[in-house]
Amino acid sequence: MTMKMTRRTMLQGAVAGAATLATLRATTADASGYGGTLRVGLSYEIDTMNVYSTGYLGDAQATIVEGLVAPNDKADYVPVLALEVPTLENGGIVLSDDKKTMTVTYKLRPGVTWHDGKPFTSADVKYTWEAVKDPAFIAESKDGTADIDSIETPDDLTAICHYNKVSPDFKSTLFTFGIMPKHLLEGTDLNTSSYNQTPVGTGPFMATEFQQGQYVVCKRNPNYWDKAANGDQLPYLDEIIFYMLPDTNTMITQLKSGEIDMIVRTPYNQAAQIAMIPGMEIIKGPLLSWQHVDFNFRNPLLADLAVRQAFAHTIDRSVLIKAQGGFPEAIKSVVVPVFALYDDTTPSYDLDPAKAAKILDDAGYTMGGDGVRAKGGQRLSFKFVVSAGLSDDENVQQIIMAQMKAVGIELVPDNQAGVAYREARYKGNYDLIYGRWITSADPVYSVFYGTDGPNNGQAYSNPKLDAVFDTLEHSLDPAVRKQSSSEMQHIIAEDLPTIPLTTNVAVIAKVKKLMNFVPNPTNMTNFVHTAEWYMEG
Repeated sequence: MTMKMTRRTMLQGAVAGAATLATLRATTADASGYGGTLRVGLSYEIDTMNVYSTGYLGDAQATIVEGLVAPNDKADYVPVLALEVPTLENGGIVLSDDKKTMTVTYKLRPGVTWHDGKPFTSADVKYTWEAVKDPAFIAESKDGTADIDSIETPDDLTAICHYNKVSPDFKSTLFTFGIMPKHLLEGTDLNTSSYNQTPVGTGPFMATEFQQGQYVVCKRNPNYWDKAANGDQLPYLDEIIFYMLPDTNTMITQLKSGEIDMIVRTPYNQAAQIAMIPGMEIIKGPLLSWQHVDFNFRNPLLADLAVRQAFAHTIDRSVLIKAQGGFPEAIKSVVVPVFALYDDTTPSYDLDPAKAAKILDDAGYTMGGDGVRAKGGQRLSFKFVVSAGLSDDENVQQIIMAQMKAVGIELVPDNQAGVAYREARYKGNYDLIYGRWITSADPVYSVFYGTDGPNNGQAYSNPKLDAVFDTLEHSLDPAVRKQSSSEMQHIIAEDLPTIPLTTNVAVIAKVKKLMNFVPNPTNMTNFVHTAEWYMEG
């Protein structure tokens, strides 16, 4: 599922399966020449092209708008519009004497221009912070804005950010998503600006046409600041067109007919079939992503831990994995195992429907003549939402429904497509919801499970967990973070606001002639660096 993008997570060590991949920049190859159009199929409808407003992954946006730094294929941050990634070691990060606040200094890349030819400067960095934190701007997330008290711009190529706390996730928030042009947007209403359809950025491609629910056309930026290692002016491609095709079957049909060249989220159960299409290939890559079922705590039945425990003991992950071509792997924690912060001692729930039935019996939920348990006249019947049109998700939904029926819990499909799914997820218009989260290379899990988390549509609140988040998210000490992360994982596993089910891999279908493509495992998407992609022949 495409999901809400407070897009963050901490990776220390290599991502499994990524060791043979290149860095953010693809390995330089002899391009056969400039030109060509890449047609990409997206499994969702883009709501806005503003990276700070969208509730989805910014696939198309990443070709247009750039940040100061960005994660590469190993989820390591590398400089983009900044000359280097600030660290304690290089002096880019300076802690206060009491180690409770910090200052982060960005040295900016000279010679960068906006798509309209105006120079990119530190004033744009400061404006972006001011604009996103402005209460009048309706952003998907304002992560990172409140952590900064002020920004100094002593010259055009220096931005000094004064943080009011230690924020280890600073690289993955505000200035990674993208910088906005002050000279075009200052004094305008960002909620209604044409920037939301055709943003002006510094990236390798320029947004020239946006048709809601249909497509986005991104044309080559002839004045892009970057060059290939061999001196070629980038980018190579003439244009990238993103087609919005939320229905999986339609997308696969167009892939077979040659109407699109690439799908970055191939249905697991159709990967083998797609690989047989002449001229196509399947590429598997790691993802900082997991599938899960969330409970809406506004429903008093689901606020009952016994009911949630019954779910945890009944869902058979092995069946879900088999139905998805064997690609996913079973997990028990919201921290996917590739992370150093993962704790293997996190409690798990053994598959035991008999135990689930006993838990429900002991809690007073008795089986009715219709095969559905009830207590005090309230039946264990729930609306179950998944993203309509995603075949993998709809298959999983049917399996979970059948598994839960065996213990007397009825799940009724209430599938939503596109923006409707997003609204259901973030406004809590569901009883249960199945989908995925994908994070950045700096995890901040409070956005999902904190009392005031912007992605916490399920109305879950645990003050003890909030306190652990506060420690985890405001320390640069690896030992402190490791301990707090372990506490977090144990609390979530025991309290069960969510059931982590499987971790994911990216199954990407593309034409073989597209060269220099490198999968990116983070929520910055596979399009975070498209400049060196080219069409062979």
